[in-house]
Amino acid sequence: MSSGLVADEALQAAVAEQQSTGKRLVEILLSRRLVAEPALVRALSEMLGLEVVSLAQSDVKPEVLARIPSELALTRQVLPLAATEKCLTVAVADPLDLATQDDLQMLTGLAIRPVLAPPSEIRRATERFYLARMLQDSESQEARDGAGEEALDVADLQKMAQEELIIQLVNLILNQAIQDRASDIHVEPFERELRVRYRIDGILHDAQTPPKRLHPAIVSRIKILSDMNIAERRLPQDGRMRLQSAGRQIDVRVSTIPSLYGESVVMRILDRSSAMLTLEDLGMRSDALTRFRHLIGSPNGIILVTGPTGSGKTTSLYAALQEIYSPERKIITVEDPVEYQLNGVTQMQVHPQIGLTFANGLRHIVRQDPDVIMVGEIRDGETADIAIHAALTGHLVLSTLHTNDAAGAVGRLLDMGAEPFLVASSLVGSIAQRLVRVICPRCRVSVPAGHEMWAQAAILGPELATGPLYYGTGCEDCRQFGYRGRSAIFEFLPVDEAVQQLIMQRSSASEIRNYAVTQGMTTLLADAKRKVLDGTTTVSELLRVCQRS
Repeated sequence: MSSGLVADEALQAAVAEQQSTGKRLVEILLSRRLVAEPALVRALSEMLGLEVVSLAQSDVKPEVLARIPSELALTRQVLPLAATEKCLTVAVADPLDLATQDDLQMLTGLAIRPVLAPPSEIRRATERFYLARMLQDSESQEARDGAGEEALDVADLQKMAQEELIIQLVNLILNQAIQDRASDIHVEPFERELRVRYRIDGILHDAQTPPKRLHPAIVSRIKILSDMNIAERRLPQDGRMRLQSAGRQIDVRVSTIPSLYGESVVMRILDRSSAMLTLEDLGMRSDALTRFRHLIGSPNGIILVTGPTGSGKTTSLYAALQEIYSPERKIITVEDPVEYQLNGVTQMQVHPQIGLTFANGLRHIVRQDPDVIMVGEIRDGETADIAIHAALTGHLVLSTLHTNDAAGAVGRLLDMGAEPFLVASSLVGSIAQRLVRVICPRCRVSVPAGHEMWAQAAILGPELATGPLYYGTGCEDCRQFGYRGRSAIFEFLPVDEAVQQLIMQRSSASEIRNYAVTQGMTTLLADAKRKVLDGTTTVSELLRVCQRS
């Protein structure tokens, strides 16, 4: 690496991570944002004397693509460009990954001539070239057999799901989603088209789409991988699969439902390496972090994290459990489902089909002598009642609720039938949270005068009137989205004596909220404004997430 490109300490840490995880060094340097992609490519070129190529306008012949399987090309970040009788020219993202070059030489029987290309360009080119080739093969197959979807039986589906084209296509869809940091993959059939979309940083984006005729085979392949019944197409099903990608273990939770034009599939990607966040990783300001640590340090009581689905509630609870874990404490969770495994924590998954509900599981957990209990969600009065009594008998209980703000958690518990004096005695604090997209640091610029974002900011109040405001113009690093990653915004409601009195009086959520604001509570909207002013997110994101907060 060229002198001064990466600090010695940071480089040593990256090398240590590479040795312990098996990840490619270039991948670690870029993921940690220790160096910009163009600077890294230039430095590697100078250090190793390798040619740098641009893939934006390049073309690759099908017979050359056939030399390297699509899955290998995507996971190892390589792309074959040209071949002779003795040599294969390959664009590589990490020329230091000599093991991959050795594997390619053994696979192809040719000498490998590496050339450098930016990792983001290789990713897009791989998707473009290989998917185009698969679709071309699919059209040729369709012209040969002319089979209609209506005529397919179980034997047909099993045969189609085992075809090399379908196997590679499904692998490409999964691997591309993992490379793009997607949390969900949506496969949606419509009358004349099949749509594939990735949810990246909370927003759905269209991906390259296979032809509609491949829909039954794609769904059957996904079902086989997820240990589901491919013969049942009329009822919803749930399944799970486990993948290996770039040295990481990925769990995929699969759900299918019947729709008007075939089965709709959603795959939730659970990346263990990205889920195990610490409290510092959540995006809390220092004062909020101090309050949260104080809350979870309570010896007993209930702490509730509220927000809509997909707002990061479970991730926050996992971070809290990791923070308070010690060998001297017994921690048990009951979840639906268990998304990530926590070391040292006993985790139980609910199975309503056999009577193991949140309430039933929680009732038995209390008999296991726990110090801390985490309940995935309080959904009914029975679960709420058991959780409250567990908190009153000396246990710390962490759970989630679906409410719009922190104060709304009180009203939800009362609506479930909990007695006000029990809620007031057991509730330690309530936290509301949302996720906002983070402006891509590589393409972040100041909002120019006259931009419509200033008018949006003016509506939100005088705090944002003088700025500064920022947004992302879109670049290779963020795939032209202008955002990369997400950060949480928080609202903390500690339950003091005054709040307890308001709960006893069955005061409304707005009354509790107004009191807390007078005592200095930072609302979701106020916390989001701070993140706008410090350049973390945009006014547009604030409006999308907090318009009603």
